Formats: sequence, C-alpha cells, structure tokens
Amino acid sequence: LYSCTVPGTYALTYDDGPYIYTSDLLDILSNNGVKATFFVTGNNKDKGAIDAPGSRWAPIIQRMVADGHQVAGHTWDHLNLAQASEADRIYQMTRLEQALKSIIGKYPTYMRPPFIATSPAMLQTMLNLGYHTIIWDLDTDDYNNLDAVSIQRSKALVDDAMKAGKSSWNSIQHDIHYQTVYTLTQYQIDKAKEKGYKLVTIGECLGDPEANWYRT
Repeated sequence: LYSCTVPGTYALTYDDGPYIYTSDLLDILSNNGVKATFFVTGNNKDKGAIDAPGSRWAPIIQRMVADGHQVAGHTWDHLNLAQASEADRIYQMTRLEQALKSIIGKYPTYMRPPFIATSPAMLQTMLNLGYHTIIWDLDTDDYNNLDAVSIQRSKALVDDAMKAGKSSWNSIQHDIHYQTVYTLTQYQIDKAKEKGYKLVTIGECLGDPEANWYRT
C-alpha cells in the first residue's frame, strides 16, 4: 500500500524509533493537535531492546498510544526482509510483537519494511502474519538531509508535493534524526494545514477503523 485512500488526508509517518528525540516529537505533535504513525523497531541504533527491564523506550511507546498515535511495526532490528530467510522474517516480526504486547498490551496489523525492501516472498510472509505492508508516496529524504542547511531540500520536496495538488499524502520521515524532529515536522504540519489537509494516522488515511490497527 503506497497511498492514502481518504481524500484530504495527510499521514505523517516516522520510522526507526523510538529514539532520543521521540519524546520531543510527541510534544510537538501534541502542541499541534496532530496524530501520526510510528513504525517502531525493537532494537536498532544501539539503543537496546525496547522491552529490556528499565528500558527508557517503553514509556515513550506507551505515550504514543495514550496520545492517540498509531504504533506499527518496522521489524526487530531493522533487517532487510527481502534478503532474509523465511525464518528470519518471521522472527523479526514476532519478536517485535512480543515486545509490543508486553509494553502496550497489543501488537500492530500494520508494518513498513526497512529500506522499503520488498519481494514476493517477503510480502507473502507479511500477509501470512496478518500485516498490511505500507510503503509511502512522499519521501522527504530526511535521512540524507541531516543539517540545518540540507533539511531545506526536504522542505522543498514537501512544497513540490503540495503543488502537485494530490488529494492525499503518505509521508515518510525518521524520528532518529534531529532536523526531522525539530525543523521538518513543524514545517510539514504548517504546510499541510495551510493547504487544507487533515493530518491523520495511516489507519485513518486508509479509512480503517482504529479497532483494526492492533491485535491481542
């Protein structure tokens, strides 16, 4: 699934977290009254397992849900699922499910593959595991624009998308990057509102009721 189906919606999505900037990102979203989607990983960027005893990440994921955001899967440790074995693909998702169930009491029905790496076998595995596989149709390229100067390129990509006049957008960012959180997010929120878009979760932009976003 690349694109939103509900006209007038703009889905802000964040991959690879939670990370050291995610709490501030949740504050920014809250201050703007905006709901987003977080495609979380279990243990990447040397942050330690999200379900480790005393983990600093578990309360952040709990807050995502409490604040009305959608939590979705992005594998346990950011493995390329298209190149992985069937057993590894299954482990990457079920280990994350186990962690999220222990943290928020449920686990997601939505996922995004790391590196947007897909294959027929990978997509079939996700289907077998009960997942909707989400890609994007607006790539802000934030992971290549990591300083205050280059992040302007990401803003320009957002501007170009808005000019295209499309009725909805599924926009990908990464909350592991400073400029994404402290510069690009507010810019996108302001632009989307200015153009009359409603900022929503992936589930909402696909017209999928919240009851379908998770399993127990």
